Amino acid sequence: MLHRLKYWARTIKRDVHAVYLAADDPRTPWYARALALCVAGYALSPIDLIPDFIPVLGYLDDAIIVPLGILAVVKMIPPEVMAEHRAAAALAGRRPASRTAAVVIACIWAASIALSAWLGYRYLRN
Repeated sequence: MLHRLKYWARTIKRDVHAVYLAADDPRTPWYARALALCVAGYALSPIDLIPDFIPVLGYLDDAIIVPLGILAVVKMIPPEVMAEHRAAAALAGRRPASRTAAVVIACIWAASIALSAWLGYRYLRN
């Protein structure tokens, strides 16, 4: 069981990198590129939309959202293109990191906090 879980985690890591590489490939359709950039950016971002310290929900994005996003992107990309990028990702030693996605997620958090503060102020004022 533990061996299968480790294999699944390695496969997800490889596929995230492969999706990231496929987003740059001109043979990938534009709609698959757009979704691939979103999925890879989110998966490679050092900041999670749902922080891991939140019980149950914290790991939900890592365990469900990312694999479903990868599955959707893989279905949109031609199989030969995906196989090529999976092989390249398996040979790569270092995984990319998405600082842009980290900034976007930080902005979402800041906007959520600002909106909550504003709504709280309006509620308490009345």
